[in-house]
Amino acid sequence: MAVQSGSSSECCCTLKKTLKRLISNTSASPRARTRSEPLYVISLERYGRDADFGVRFPDSISMSESLFDATITDGDCKIRVSLDPAVNRLISVNKLHCGSVVRSVEFSRGEDGGSFHVCSLEVDRLSGGDAALRALSSVNVRSIPWMGAEPSTNPLRARRSSYLPLWNNRDFYGEMWRDTTPPEPDAEDSGDDIDDIGSTVSLAEVRRRFLSGSRRCRGALCVRILHKSRLIYYGKADQNCECPYKAELQVGDGSSTACVVLWNTVCLEWYRILHPGQVVRLRHYRVKESYGSRTGQESEPHVEISLNSRNPTAQITIIPKNQISPDWVLPDLPHSFICRQELPSSPQGHICDVMGVVIFAGRPERVRKKDGQRSEIEEYRWLQLVDRTSDKPIMVKLFSTSQPDIHSRVYPMALVVCTRLKLIRSAVDRATTFEYLTNTSLTQIYCTGTGSHPVMPYRGVRPVRQFLHWLKQVDESGLLERAAIGGYFSYPPLPVSLSSFMENRQGEAALISGGEMKLECEKLNYREKRQFALQCVVTAACYHHRENNGRTQYSDLPSAPLSPRVPRQREGSEPHRTPVKRKLFSSTSPRKRLAPPLQPFAAEDDTERDFSLFDGAMEFLVGEQDDDSNDEDGDDEEFSTPPTSPMTSRLGLTRVAIETLPRVFCYERRHVQAVAVGMQVNNFHKLLPQRELESFSPASCYTGYFTLTMRALSDGVMLDALFLPAAPGNLHWMPLPLSHDNSWESLLSHGGFSPHAPPPSPADMIATANQLTNQRLVCVLDACALGAEKMELVLNRAFPLR
Repeated sequence: MAVQSGSSSECCCTLKKTLKRLISNTSASPRARTRSEPLYVISLERYGRDADFGVRFPDSISMSESLFDATITDGDCKIRVSLDPAVNRLISVNKLHCGSVVRSVEFSRGEDGGSFHVCSLEVDRLSGGDAALRALSSVNVRSIPWMGAEPSTNPLRARRSSYLPLWNNRDFYGEMWRDTTPPEPDAEDSGDDIDDIGSTVSLAEVRRRFLSGSRRCRGALCVRILHKSRLIYYGKADQNCECPYKAELQVGDGSSTACVVLWNTVCLEWYRILHPGQVVRLRHYRVKESYGSRTGQESEPHVEISLNSRNPTAQITIIPKNQISPDWVLPDLPHSFICRQELPSSPQGHICDVMGVVIFAGRPERVRKKDGQRSEIEEYRWLQLVDRTSDKPIMVKLFSTSQPDIHSRVYPMALVVCTRLKLIRSAVDRATTFEYLTNTSLTQIYCTGTGSHPVMPYRGVRPVRQFLHWLKQVDESGLLERAAIGGYFSYPPLPVSLSSFMENRQGEAALISGGEMKLECEKLNYREKRQFALQCVVTAACYHHRENNGRTQYSDLPSAPLSPRVPRQREGSEPHRTPVKRKLFSSTSPRKRLAPPLQPFAAEDDTERDFSLFDGAMEFLVGEQDDDSNDEDGDDEEFSTPPTSPMTSRLGLTRVAIETLPRVFCYERRHVQAVAVGMQVNNFHKLLPQRELESFSPASCYTGYFTLTMRALSDGVMLDALFLPAAPGNLHWMPLPLSHDNSWESLLSHGGFSPHAPPPSPADMIATANQLTNQRLVCVLDACALGAEKMELVLNRAFPLR
């Protein structure tokens, strides 16, 4: 649809015609609805509601604390609108997203009369997920004219100064978050009458004066930033604070250490600019008792330095290195680097720093956490790092550190430094434990290829130098062969006995019914992951081999096992037909390639083809920049699974989702690959075709998967679950170091094959699947909402009931 001009544009422009009807409507509550014409969502932005929500939405019963604004277009013009909270659920499960086609859109006027509001809409699922990309393929979306004046960049229906990220509350989002030092305040606004500019004061002196009763201290503080926290968003639906953010800096001078808190708009101006290792001069601050002292967490009283946007207006100055006086006796930047070899001997909860080469970067997922009375969904991903001390990777469960520009470019083969991580230990049995690292509130991450090297403060420390020396001799091709990105991943391994598993449920419901699980899964938000346990029996099992899409082996229980040999399909024959007639499933044709080809988003081009791990790591020392990626197409790998019979109550997928499989890391297209693996984007210029992920081949660790059809014993709900058994030699899904007999019972309770014997072939496993006939199992299922209607169920463990 081309952009038109003049009177013909007004005639054909759906938005103009509809909104003209709305403006001319003189009723008390005018509304206007589009007819069958499609509109396209080209941006979607989230923000927290405020205390005026009940006035703006008097009829809403939504309990969500989020509101959304969208930009929609018909190809001729575009308009920014607020969305009614009634459509929030469509967004939270990713049915309505950037790139959606919407019809029957009902508009109303905003309270100010100058903005527009969408009361209701219908998402057109029949047009296909890439209909908007096709329709707007010949249009530069950014150049589509606004209908009327260009809107402001502030949220439309709440008094908030900035938008939130679409999928978490931890990151910053928007151009209002400065990445350059703000100008110095005017002399008349700086409040220099409050304290003496020429003098400095130590942290110990500030504390002494405060505890003696003085609430305002004269003199500037010259301190080094030792640690930096993630952003804390404290916006509440019943409050009207326009910029409800704070962040903490741990600082020190020659006398003491203290916590500095950035409040509200000070975060907008300074959060992205201040980094550990910098020396700063602070003026016009307030002093109060620290949070730890107020809550009784600290045995001795401590103070907290508050930097506010007014009363008084804080002044922050970054001191260049050549102006730092040795008389200040500032502390060195602390570090506690630990290598993979030292992890098993480190205590539970140990705080440490790590450095390694990324060999696996998992897909972003979300998990619900409770913070007091509030429940919040947090985003995380798994990383595997290797260092010079062990072939085993360092496992890192990395939540947001309020560094979205770095997190989005953490790829395999990048050198990563993670600071202030906490060690978590998990036991499979009394003798076998597994360790992983996860965030603290002060965790920071640095990565090659992201521009973070100018602020990486650990370049001169000995562990970093030793690591870089090791990189000179490392076998880069061997690491590259292991490199994978995305897909299902679960860690740490669960116990191998039912009693140990139940002991570790940590307050969760021990067992639930199939119906309860189905209801809980329907509540999951996009990419939210949750684990369930319920009693089941397996009614059918089949195996899907990676190398031959037509090779599917079936076993229906309690019918006789199939022959282990399944003939290869001849070209032109009916696909996926097996020689056995008694099976629960009928066959379907394999998935076809998406056609016609679509234009991917305008990613940056990669100019390099040669890759050197050591050269990339040298960014930390010499400051080289990494180039961007190109958008070459790759080959598709196709998979098929058998369809199921219609069931009134069923959950799961009968074929593996493209998001479930880990992919071979493609260095040349790493930027496109990261977007394809990542969460749904909120801007049209970043949007990829939905099948773009399939242009990257599955990783070598993936050889195939089992599909188990199970029936919940409580109520007969049918579940379709994938089973991806760990196997010897698989460095991604590694088996437990516990021997067993490779029977179905042992395989399911251990999550994989025995590491000390060759695994049986898939055909042999299918041939012996009658071992599961009438066997009652406690099944542990990992559920992840992949968006729209896709609910991924992966069988993590199944324990037999005696």
